[in-house]
This record gives sequence, C-alpha cells and structure tokens, in this order.
Amino acid sequence: MARVDFYVLSQEGPDARLRIACRLVEKAYDQNLKVYVQTSSQAEAQRLDELLWTFNDRAFIPHEINTGNGASHERVVVLIGEAAAPQSHRQLLINLVNRLPDDFEHFERVAEIVDVDPENKRLSRERYKVYRERGCELDTHNL
Repeated sequence: MARVDFYVLSQEGPDARLRIACRLVEKAYDQNLKVYVQTSSQAEAQRLDELLWTFNDRAFIPHEINTGNGASHERVVVLIGEAAAPQSHRQLLINLVNRLPDDFEHFERVAEIVDVDPENKRLSRERYKVYRERGCELDTHNL
C-alpha cells in the first residue's frame, strides 16, 4: 500500500501550494523518482509548469504537461495534468486536487499539500481518514 505524506502549510501566500509542490518535485528528482502532479485544472497545470522553469536557477527538472500520451522523452521525469497518470510516472503522486485520487493505490508514494483554507483542511482530513482505513502508511509534516 502507498505511503502518504501530508504537508501542512502554516502560512498563506500566492502560489503557496504550487511552490511546495516544486520543492517536492525537486526532492523527488534528486532521488531519481518519476513524478505525476495531478492538478485541478489546465490553468493550474500551466502555472506549475511555469514555476518549475523558474523555481531553481541552479537546476533544470525535465517536466511537461501530460497530453494523455505519456512523456515525450524518457528523460521527462515529471508530468503534470488533470487526467490519471500514465504507467510510466507512478512512483510519486503529488495531489493538488481536493479529492481522493482515483488510482492512488498504484503509486508507491502520495504527497498531499494542505493549505490554510478551512474547507481545504476539512477535505484533507477526510482524505486522511480514507487513506488510514485503506491501510496506508501516513505521515504529517508541518511547514
């Protein structure tokens, strides 16, 4: 069963969830993991794509928006999109959607980013309960 880490933000800010997602992507890249970032909209996917280009001046993380056909090249280690992840990118799921991912059981790890919005926190607690009921290994990180 998947390991699920909840990253709980203590401060609000522009693109706070996306910036944490960038940090998680960077860590996963350093560990040679294939990552899928599930977004709630195409606009959110585009914004994350832009942030990954500018997030770290010292490094480039090969990424692209998922078109439904998988990665365009084997070096693309991060895919971003609304649809389900392709088989090739199921080591880490970064969930930016306020619902339980349909296929989370197919990932080795799942990262949930919880912002300060009360409704988002409530929905995150509900997902936490489901993950626990399904036997996932859970951990919480207060940021």
